[in-house]
Formats: sequence, structure tokens, C-alpha cells
Amino acid sequence: MNNDPRLELISSASLFYQQGWMVGTAGNLSARLNDGSFWITASGKSKGNLQENDFVRMNLEGEVLESPNPQNCPSAETSIHQAIYSLFSKANACYHVHSVEANLMTRYIEGDNLPLPPIEMVKGLGIWQENPLVTMPVFKNYLNVPQIAQEIIERFQNKLPDIPALLILEHGVTVWADSPEKAKNQIEIAEYLFRYILASHH
Repeated sequence: MNNDPRLELISSASLFYQQGWMVGTAGNLSARLNDGSFWITASGKSKGNLQENDFVRMNLEGEVLESPNPQNCPSAETSIHQAIYSLFSKANACYHVHSVEANLMTRYIEGDNLPLPPIEMVKGLGIWQENPLVTMPVFKNYLNVPQIAQEIIERFQNKLPDIPALLILEHGVTVWADSPEKAKNQIEIAEYLFRYILASHH
């Protein structure tokens, strides 16, 4: 893997922006390097035209190691990326987008899970069985993001999720994978599943 994944993050961000999943400056993408640090989109950047200096490099303790532009500050949701990287040693990319469909999922949630339809598409999230009963874990949205990150850590330490994806209420989906390319596919699959759920209830 190329040791600087920023170009791949830029290309995915542009794609998601065109899909309407990263409007304004919403959402954030990160990728981990061999030394365990990770590049993450800096706060307040438009995702439609990111440049290589629109990122900050962080460590798992939340310290900024490198900031190509001194004005950059880490995304407000950095703590969620830190939580994912500390929980899943194989995760090398973590993508978070805000789609309209993700926010319309609230009425289909049961408890703190979103049941996913048992369709072919869930294979893209690593589930290879017939008629799988798979759920996506759902978390409350707090203004104080580290509180969300803490709940993610507590819940996943007790029970690993079925799939490498989670939904934050009224907010958006987060996925993680062993490469940025896989994370991009998983975002697309999650969004497809949301559209499918909405369409099948109409």
C-alpha cells in the first residue's frame, strides 16, 4: 500500500460529495499509516475539492503529529476514528458520511440496532451466508463527540458488531476496513442498503 493514502481519500471524498453524502463540509475520512498514526480530513473543508494539505496526521492519543497547513485543526469526529483504530487492529481506513437516507433510518431501528435486509449486497460487508440476520449497531448522537466514541468503545469491547459499520442517530454511517478502497465500497453498500430499506417500506 502506498504509504500516503491522502490521494485516495481525496478521490473518495469527491465521489461521496457528488453523491450528496458529504455536502457543505460534512463527514470525514481517515487512513492509517504503517506507524499507527492516521491522516484525517481537517475540520471545515469542503469535501468536493480537497487538497493534500487539507489533512492532519494524528496519533491514537489524539495528538496532532503533522499539519501541512498551520490553520488546520482535526475534524470534530476524530475521537470516533481513534476509537475504531484502537478497537480494530486490522482497520486501516475509517469513513464517515452524512446522507439523507441514513437520517431517515431512525424509524426502522429496533432498540439500538438497525436490522439489515438479507439481500446479496450484505456480502460487501463481509457476511457470506444465506438469509443472514444481520444488524448494524446504532448509537445516540451527542453534541460532545467523545461521548459517542466512548459508547462505541464500551459496546464493542463487550460484543463485536456483525459488520464493520455503525450508524449514529440523525447523523450518518461510519465504516472501517483494512484499506481505503474497501472502506469506499462499504460506504456505497451501506448507503445502498439504506435506500433499499426506504424503498421497500414505500
